[in-house]
Amino acid sequence: MIQVKGYAAQNPQTDLAPWDFERREVGPHDVQFEILFCGVCHSDLHQIKNDWFPGIFPMVPGHEIVGRVTKVGNHVKNFKVGDLAGTGCMVDSCQVCENCKQDLEQYCMEGSTQTYNSMERDGSSPTYGGYSNSIVVREEFVLHISEKLDLAATAPLLCAGITTYSPLRHWKVGKGHKLAVLGLGGLGHMAVKFGVAFGAEVTVLSTSPKKEADAKKLGAHHFVVTSDPEQIKAAAGTFDFILDTVSAEHDFNMYLGLLRTNGTMICVGVPPKPAEIAAFSLLAGRKSLAGSGIGGIAETQEMLDFCAEHNIVSDIEMINIKDITTAYERMQKGDVRYRFVIDIATL
Repeated sequence: MIQVKGYAAQNPQTDLAPWDFERREVGPHDVQFEILFCGVCHSDLHQIKNDWFPGIFPMVPGHEIVGRVTKVGNHVKNFKVGDLAGTGCMVDSCQVCENCKQDLEQYCMEGSTQTYNSMERDGSSPTYGGYSNSIVVREEFVLHISEKLDLAATAPLLCAGITTYSPLRHWKVGKGHKLAVLGLGGLGHMAVKFGVAFGAEVTVLSTSPKKEADAKKLGAHHFVVTSDPEQIKAAAGTFDFILDTVSAEHDFNMYLGLLRTNGTMICVGVPPKPAEIAAFSLLAGRKSLAGSGIGGIAETQEMLDFCAEHNIVSDIEMINIKDITTAYERMQKGDVRYRFVIDIATL
């Protein structure tokens, strides 16, 4: 077994703290890489606190992982020692179901294996995430990272990036479309960057007027303060698509009213309580309310290659891992522009 240092929550009532654990030895099809940086996702906090479902403890969070390859199995073909590598939200799947065969491993019909707070395919070994100094992942779920990109700022692309890239590609959002991005946080700021890069006319919807300057700096063409009834009225029926990145409670019906006929609102945020949707919000204008998870491995690699070609990375604030609890507190307040990334050298 491989000895690893990390940070873990021992139960939902405790803060993260140093914890040594073991990972499996590198098998024939595995890649081991030294973790250099790991992004901090809001879902990390939700999961260590059991907000969504009972977790597997001790829990080592982190699914925005980048580093450098240190060892490969003897059957590995696409990676060698010294390569930059990354791993996102999943580390395995059945690989044989209809969805997996279509490069939709995130929707594996037997359930994909999550990077942490999940069980390996053997059903008995828990997975541990990127708040640690090393990881072993089967080759099919390891991604190539370009040397052109700022490595630390690339880490959040493995979740915040692909979570917004995938739906924009699936719905073919681009030139001639009016795209609204609801919320300007870790996901929202990436949605703005991708929307602009794809040629859409991008508007940021936010309750905070203070974010307008940032939205414009990121490339947004317009800004609507959603707490202002007059601005909401003026925006009614104007958008082809709304990409909803908000994980706090909000009025879906109000935002559906901002769509044009045949418009689509795509949810990628995860509010804590079910939303109430009035049927007339959808019937009036033949509107669609849709959802999207992360992308498959092939699409995630496509995104990383697109980012390398267009020099797109996340806006980050680097932190020492000992400051993770403070970072969580700030993240809950929206006090981060726009993603915390842990320098694993501080572990």
